[in-house]
Amino acid sequence: MTARPPHVVPPRTALPLYPVPPRAARSGCSGAGATDAGAGATDAGARADDLGAELAVLYRGPLASCNYDCPYCPFAKRVDPPELLRADRAALDRFAGWVAATTDRRLSVLFTPWGEGLTRSWYRDAMVTLSHLPHVDRVVIQTNLAARVDWLADADLATAALWTTYHPGQVTRDRFLARCARLSELGVRYSVGVVGLPEHLAEARALRAALPETVYLWVNAADGHRYPAEQEAAWTALDPLFGWSVRPHPSLDRPCHAGETAISVAGDGTVRRCHFRPTPIGNLYDGSWRAALKPRACDAALCDCHIGYVHLKPLGLRDVFAGGVLERIPAAWPTVTPPSVRTAQSIPSPGR
Repeated sequence: MTARPPHVVPPRTALPLYPVPPRAARSGCSGAGATDAGAGATDAGARADDLGAELAVLYRGPLASCNYDCPYCPFAKRVDPPELLRADRAALDRFAGWVAATTDRRLSVLFTPWGEGLTRSWYRDAMVTLSHLPHVDRVVIQTNLAARVDWLADADLATAALWTTYHPGQVTRDRFLARCARLSELGVRYSVGVVGLPEHLAEARALRAALPETVYLWVNAADGHRYPAEQEAAWTALDPLFGWSVRPHPSLDRPCHAGETAISVAGDGTVRRCHFRPTPIGNLYDGSWRAALKPRACDAALCDCHIGYVHLKPLGLRDVFAGGVLERIPAAWPTVTPPSVRTAQSIPSPGR
């Protein structure tokens, strides 16, 4: 397969900038409260005005099982043994306790399990619990939407949101759309996505036609697939921002929010800059993550996954997705300007 060439990073001034709409003030967010001996949480004297320090936390525990068998996923139809499921539940409970205790800054959480989390009760419970915490701005999970969604009626829907993916061949379009319709009835914020394989194009078009205009449909470029101009145009007609996904982004020595205002956390509390950089920078439960947060440049040559490159500062995508970075909803949707056409040289992709 021919590798995708990288994006040339456009000047920040060429990107549309959308201010984050202010959230209504929520009571009880005083910054004073319980601390956890292992969490490095705030002292009881922390003030409300200290909560301007924001941190996005991408959490991935041991869970790797999934009920789908997608040919493009290495974890398809994996079954986790009971002891791993128990370990995953314990790790998630510990993480949720850290979030509850860490009240000295505003937090947003994105669950990015290798497998499907919402078929497990502990992920549903954590989503509901964390959504009601006054210092949590957003709690999101990536999901194939196979599980029922009525449990979200118990969540604070100003905070809880879903990043959903439609997998043709694993679920009927009607069944997936019924789940989406229920989310809309409940008033849940959600995006819908597909992998941009040629055999998925007809289904993606039908999905876009059936979804409400207010629901953003994103498209991920398929790993290892090269998109000729006509194919890119076809997918861009569905997702105006497909241009950000279709080629990897040069990232070496470019400033990134990862490790500064966004971190990746493993089930044992190991903190890394992002999911794609293996070097630990601290641990969530001994407080060492605090001193590790600082402005950083990326040490990888390329970045080609949305949850990574959305944090690259030169791209300005935090402005494009302002208020919806974790759930992948553009601030101005449904009126979004596609990125300008870019010329690029061929450089092998490291994979997605």
